[in-house]
Amino acid sequence: MDFEFTDDQLSLRDAVARWVEKGFSFERRHALAKAGGATRAVYAELADLGLTGLAVPESQGGMGFGAVEAMVVAEELGRGLVNAPYAQGALITPALLAAAPEALQSAWLPRVADGTALVVLAHQERAARYRLHHVTTRATAVAGGYTLSGLKSVVPAGDEADAFIVPARLSGADGDAGGIGLFLVEKAAVSVSGYPTQDGARAAELRLDKTPGMLIVADGLPVLETAVDIGIAAHCAEAVGLMDKLVAITVDYMNTRKQFGVAIASFQALRHRIADVKMQLELGRSMSYFATLTLGRESAQRRRAISQSRVQLGQSMRLVGQQCVQLHGGIGVTDEYIASHYFKRLTMLEMNFGDTQFHLGEVSSRMQDTAGVFS
Repeated sequence: MDFEFTDDQLSLRDAVARWVEKGFSFERRHALAKAGGATRAVYAELADLGLTGLAVPESQGGMGFGAVEAMVVAEELGRGLVNAPYAQGALITPALLAAAPEALQSAWLPRVADGTALVVLAHQERAARYRLHHVTTRATAVAGGYTLSGLKSVVPAGDEADAFIVPARLSGADGDAGGIGLFLVEKAAVSVSGYPTQDGARAAELRLDKTPGMLIVADGLPVLETAVDIGIAAHCAEAVGLMDKLVAITVDYMNTRKQFGVAIASFQALRHRIADVKMQLELGRSMSYFATLTLGRESAQRRRAISQSRVQLGQSMRLVGQQCVQLHGGIGVTDEYIASHYFKRLTMLEMNFGDTQFHLGEVSSRMQDTAGVFS
């Protein structure tokens, strides 16, 4: 299989890398995190680069690029430890709004494309345990539309967003796969309680109490699954960028730090450990490519491939993060040192859209017909 990037994709990668180098230093990121994690200004700069319109169709003011371009951008943003809700606002949201009526798309997608509107998915509920079909928020039909009641948790950049896409139940029991609609809810109508997260970003709790919502699609679970898979693939790519840079930082430290008059990079035991780290990085990179390249497949194949990729990325993130911090010694966990922030972000990514154990269960449940042999 050809894994070579096109000239356009390489140019896109270079453009993002140049912006990171010039406009998003570690000092800036650290200052944003210490100030509470607000990143709307950073998101606006990504919009100025045209990146927020990457996945929006050209007919709605975007560039209409595909999954590989999104992977390229996400990997570079990860390498630069860019603190902005890019995957949530620029990749997941267009996939969800693609199922909306034309009038709703025309009202929001151009604003998503130019970055003037940040719309994020608010799907997590306290008892769901990563199950997308477990929805307790209820939608009630009223004259002229719907009202929603329920609670959504850990909504990324929730107190900075302009609107939310909310799964709510139109019918059925809390755990039914059917009867789940997707609604667009404007921030002004919702009670939002924001807070900083461990990786220097922000999240929020959303309380909906007979809150007006605009119906995107009534049969929302397949659309939600597709959008979440896009988000997982983007997070896999971001994790590869994070690990790649963290390994480079660690190797540089090992070549600089001396004990007994020699660089610790010369110690055989430490060289073996960094070899294991690099192997896990490359395994993660391969599975990130696999996740991106399977996004266009039919649902059952795509969902299994995404979970397979996510299991490997979870294992890679944990090993690379822990080993690189340990190879630094005590400085590796200090807030003033860059490596600790890469480790925090990797730890947070390992929990997004289902942790490694959850996806291992998903892989197992989807492989029973093949007795563990990949088809």
